[in-house]
Amino acid sequence: MKKYYSLIVFMAIAVSSRAQLPLNGKHYADSIRLTLNNPAPDSAKARSCFRLTDYFILSEDTVKARQYLKQGLKYSGSNKYLQSVFLVFQAGTLPGARPDSAIKTYLQADKELKKYNTPDALLIRAKGLHDYARLLQYKNDNLEAYVNILLNQALPLAQQAGDRGYTGKIYLDVAFAFKNLNNFKKAEVYLFKAIATLKNAPKDAQYLASAYHTLSENYSLSGKATQAAAMLDSMRILLTPYPDADAWLDYYAGEGMRLTIAGQFDQSLTVIDKGIALAQKLQQEYPEQRLLMQKFYALYNKKSFQQAKAVALDLSHRKPFMNIASNRSQLFYCLALTDEELKDKAGAYDWMKRYSALSDSISHSTLETKINSLEIKYQTAEKQKKITELEADRQKAKLTNWLLGTASITLLIITVFLIYYYRNSKKLAQQKELNHQQQLKEIEQQQQLKFTQAMLTGEEQERQRVARDLHDGLGGMLSGIKIKLSGQAKAAGHQELDGVILQLDHSVAELRRIARNMMPESLLRLGLETALRDLCESLMSEQTKIKFQAYDIRKDMPAVIQANIYRIVQELLSNAVRHAEASNIILQCSQNNDIFLITIEDNGIGFDVKTALDAEGIGFSNIKNRVDYMKGKMDIESAINEGTVINIELNAAG
Repeated sequence: MKKYYSLIVFMAIAVSSRAQLPLNGKHYADSIRLTLNNPAPDSAKARSCFRLTDYFILSEDTVKARQYLKQGLKYSGSNKYLQSVFLVFQAGTLPGARPDSAIKTYLQADKELKKYNTPDALLIRAKGLHDYARLLQYKNDNLEAYVNILLNQALPLAQQAGDRGYTGKIYLDVAFAFKNLNNFKKAEVYLFKAIATLKNAPKDAQYLASAYHTLSENYSLSGKATQAAAMLDSMRILLTPYPDADAWLDYYAGEGMRLTIAGQFDQSLTVIDKGIALAQKLQQEYPEQRLLMQKFYALYNKKSFQQAKAVALDLSHRKPFMNIASNRSQLFYCLALTDEELKDKAGAYDWMKRYSALSDSISHSTLETKINSLEIKYQTAEKQKKITELEADRQKAKLTNWLLGTASITLLIITVFLIYYYRNSKKLAQQKELNHQQQLKEIEQQQQLKFTQAMLTGEEQERQRVARDLHDGLGGMLSGIKIKLSGQAKAAGHQELDGVILQLDHSVAELRRIARNMMPESLLRLGLETALRDLCESLMSEQTKIKFQAYDIRKDMPAVIQANIYRIVQELLSNAVRHAEASNIILQCSQNNDIFLITIEDNGIGFDVKTALDAEGIGFSNIKNRVDYMKGKMDIESAINEGTVINIELNAAG
């Protein structure tokens, strides 16, 4: 399992959601045009024109979008509802230089559409509010307002309209917002909601493709390479019937990111260049610029710093990428790092100043807090809606019961009382049994903990005794024999004794190695951190490299705690060296108050986690006993031929 690179985390920033065209592209537009040539009511033709307007807005062809918008207004005639719908699409055709006019038009459209409570009107309102939110984000870089409008205004309307496709799209766009804040867990929640919703909306497959792509990036940035590859496979299968769909640009971006994080830089550059060529063919500016940013990451991590800088400088002059503040911040920081690698101190300083000036204006943590509060507000509203529905159902049930008459009510009360009495008696019996079982379980756990504590304490005491006996007793005897033999060899000139003396040297060294392994002197004299560092150095060889990183390890921990932590790490390293056949091992140990964290990562042969934990092997059994003794927890990630990562959290309180 490969360790991903520190710069890659910036990929989560400023990958904004973009509008998704239908996967069948031109065929979709042609099929709508045909309806305009067939006999149909003017209202139906107006709707077809508005759909074509939306299609060409997404295609960034504002000329054609306005042509069909004008036709749609003509077919709307005196229909007040369609005139209100016209306003939503008119706002979408306003140029970027007139965002204030577009905002005003969206708000006017929503005000007019509130007069209608049909599913179609609710859906058009949801679309208008969604596009209004995106415009606010683009104009003011206001992510807070964006998420607030999506969760608390657009989403409820789409759900009321019963449109699964647009509901899934809004979930997807909320996930984008959390992903861009590096809140991958929250993004994952909304991505799962989006995928579950969109799988039942086949006509909106373009949104499902985008959800697969976004979840793959989310997994890549979380270090979950296998899950990222699975999402990209699902996306590729979905896109295969549509070779010219612009959603392929997202696929190439996601695959490029995954390969870069995996350290496969040349393969990543090949995939990204394919995506750039397709973006140029489809005349998609922002997707091409996103792919150029991916190309920078691949080149930087490949250590092709001069080429990486050339790509970044080219991107720094491009719009709309540089219109977004978080994109600018990201690019300035990347250029500062690149100049630093190229030993251009003046350039690095200049880019870092520009990055710092921009970063000061972006209160990232405050924004994340506000967005989380908006989500809570949305969840609360959803719960309140359910409570209201339940209250309405209760009132209906109350009215129905009243109509049944006094006799029916009396019979019902008696029946309910008997059922309640029976169930209550049964519950009491079950609860007593559960309490008894729980007490037995707690007693058993306490006994097991005492047994483990006694066993580990006895084991450490025995290790210390045997280590002392070996070192002070047998070691001293062997050293004395060596001294006498050396004296006799020099006095009598018996050179044949040199071989015996050499064997004694090896025996004494091996004896001391065994004694140190049983109870290292450095642990007793210098503390845990030094002992762990000595342990790593003793296990390193030409075939195995071990990198040890320690952070804030306290020296005042009780000796028994330090000994247990040392034994856990010793067993983990032994497994990695002897069984995993790893050539590179990274060990990290850190402490935060009474919490002690251990992370060990290797590139060995890996194993099936469930099989290993179910097996009765001594290694994992010893580790689990010590972790349980220290009231800790252990998490293992491994797969055959993909290495292993083990995270352990321990209670280091005395």
